[in-house]
Amino acid sequence: MADLYRDSNAGIGERVADLLGRMTLEEKVAQLGAIWLTSLVRDESFDEDAVAEKLADGIGQVTRIGASTGLLANESASLGNAIQRVLVERTRLGVPMVIHEEGVGGFLSRGATTFPQGLGLAATWNTDLVGDVADVIRVQMLAVGARHNLAPVLDIARDPRWGRVEETYGESPELSGRMGVAYVKGMQTDDLRNGVVCTGKHFLGYALSQGGRNQAPVQLGPRELREVYAEPFAAAIRDAGLASIMNSYSSIDGEPVAASRAMLTDLLRNELGFTGTVVADYFAVMQLQLNHKTAEDAEAAARQALAAGLDIELPALDCYQHLPTAVREGRFDEALVDESCERVLAQKIQLGLFENPYVDEGAAISVFDTPDQRALARRAAAEGAILLKNEGVLPLDPSTASIAVIGPHADDPRLLQGDYHYPTHLEIIYLGGASKELDEFMGGDGTGVDQLPEAGGAFTAGPYYTPHVTPLAGLQAALPDAEITYEKGCADTGDDATGIPAAVAATEAADVAVVFVGARSGLVPAATVGEARDATSLDLPGQQRELVAAVTATATPTVVVVVSGRVHTLVDEDAAADALLWSILPGEEGGNGIADVLTGAINPAGRLPVTLPKHVGQIPLHHDMRQRGDKAEFYGDYVDRDVKGLYPFGHGLSYTSFDYGELEIVAGSTTTPTVITLEVTNVGDRDGDEVVQLYVTDDVASVARPIMELIGFARVSIAAGATRRVTFAVHPSRLAFHGLDMRHATEPGTFTFRVGRSAADRDMAERQMTLDGERTDYERRNIVATVVEVN
Repeated sequence: MADLYRDSNAGIGERVADLLGRMTLEEKVAQLGAIWLTSLVRDESFDEDAVAEKLADGIGQVTRIGASTGLLANESASLGNAIQRVLVERTRLGVPMVIHEEGVGGFLSRGATTFPQGLGLAATWNTDLVGDVADVIRVQMLAVGARHNLAPVLDIARDPRWGRVEETYGESPELSGRMGVAYVKGMQTDDLRNGVVCTGKHFLGYALSQGGRNQAPVQLGPRELREVYAEPFAAAIRDAGLASIMNSYSSIDGEPVAASRAMLTDLLRNELGFTGTVVADYFAVMQLQLNHKTAEDAEAAARQALAAGLDIELPALDCYQHLPTAVREGRFDEALVDESCERVLAQKIQLGLFENPYVDEGAAISVFDTPDQRALARRAAAEGAILLKNEGVLPLDPSTASIAVIGPHADDPRLLQGDYHYPTHLEIIYLGGASKELDEFMGGDGTGVDQLPEAGGAFTAGPYYTPHVTPLAGLQAALPDAEITYEKGCADTGDDATGIPAAVAATEAADVAVVFVGARSGLVPAATVGEARDATSLDLPGQQRELVAAVTATATPTVVVVVSGRVHTLVDEDAAADALLWSILPGEEGGNGIADVLTGAINPAGRLPVTLPKHVGQIPLHHDMRQRGDKAEFYGDYVDRDVKGLYPFGHGLSYTSFDYGELEIVAGSTTTPTVITLEVTNVGDRDGDEVVQLYVTDDVASVARPIMELIGFARVSIAAGATRRVTFAVHPSRLAFHGLDMRHATEPGTFTFRVGRSAADRDMAERQMTLDGERTDYERRNIVATVVEVN
């Protein structure tokens, strides 16, 4: 009789049951873990016999070929096939493995297209574009055989001291949820046989850590936990079929998430309806013993995590390897091993790996960084650029004779990248000191080893970068007739200000100056933003504030461009500059994208996905604080400053102007939708995009609700002089919240709807309406449907 689990015509449940029934306990546990790619390679070679011996029981996943090596796509595909061949052809049951990789702002692999970092994508407020970006990452991952992507980051980020804000989609559950849904749909597709599993991370509340410190404890009530921090995950599960979740490193009210059945099973599966696999953030199981101190040893940590519902230990079987002994000696129930193993095997079947375990090695390179993909990267960089201030200096006059380009971020490709871009991420390997074997293996095509930095060195533009266009190069290409002079002025960190006088002189001799400043993203000590690079000051680091002050003190009109993943306090820079632009780690085409906006080739329409504070002491500061959260009229300002931020959530300027008509509302009830319609007219002389934002206030509720929260948006292209009609259909579940009894329900009463350009738009179109009916329970929120029509 043929093995039922190999029969593609059989049902997934039948195939899983058949395979599970054949497996030893060690084979089951092997499926619940991973192995580092680097542990399978020794002395620049892949020894198939040695790997077959090491992986005799199989393995669930292989950890990051692309992110751990300098291999080009064809070489990566070849190595992946070689590992897969051992598992499929030389293990007892032939269960294929899954390669997992990173993909926040592009596939973290050599030669892959580098898009803007997550927050930069959120700044586009363009879900279609995010879906297109995800599709490119999917195609590139598929080409090398990677079928599990540790992205998107769905954390709600409201503390800019936390270094990982740049990886998120910002402060709004609505914006984060919509971006996350678009990303997951583009990556997973409607059929996982053609897709890559997405991992939503980090479940849950990870960005709310005490002191803004990475992995620090979180104190969070059950209502805020569900309505704010779980909402993007709920949306991705509900609307996109999110197939994987990664736990947060943190504890919530003293309970480590990695060991919390209340979080990973009761909330995630039973409340939110998640049916996929839960994977550990790297070393999270081990941290139960080493950091949280809830487990006395590695076996106890494994028992806690798997019992909570954490299916797969990453990056390696450090703790779960002890589970067979725990089962045999009566300390753990094998049924829990089976439960997780069933989910892992079902996902491998859904991916079609049993039928198609290998990829075409020769074809892989053809889908890496193509002209179309680079064009998309340029478009994403331009669409995410946020024009915060403009006093007539932008767009740059094409007849400008001379331009001074100033600053450390003007001509350094490294500073265009985020912490999970390649090769930025590889600095953690080299600057921390890599093993000899890995150093040798990193050469890949035989040319890379000699060009790798020594431990303690730094990456420069070379074979590990795709071609990167810096802002200086972008402006030179966009304005070939202008005389462009470049002065760095100062480094992005440090105390050396000796270059500032030369920058001032260049500025004084020019018709206009453009100053590029920001933070260095990464995971190493030299970085000033990124994972584990948290900060108590949000000012520009090093001597950059002094550089901006010196340049703007001249009589030359000055544009300040912040190229950074940090949410900076820019009060002085904003006051001194004639124009202020924020480009959030824009990637390989960042220079061209920025130049497109500065010159007016692209009309800016990026919008803030976060609130910009004036001072770090105002944190947390976000648009949807609960009632009394920022109402100065109730209890006054701070004694040393007001409570308002520098720029509000949703803010961003254009080179044209838009007028908003009156709101037309067809009131619904607690069981029927409310329909809101308005006309938006481009009254300027340039075509442009407007981001139409819908906010709501529950005027009287049984618990304190947000002063105003974003519940819908649409990025709308409107030609000069044209009008578009925008309609939002608000399902009553979108107005639901957890009441005093913690039931998720919509209450009748009055609501105020506002539509405008930002959360603090003084000219918002506004209408109050009454929602009739009885209090109605809703399991989940429905998305606000949007229709845009030409009037």
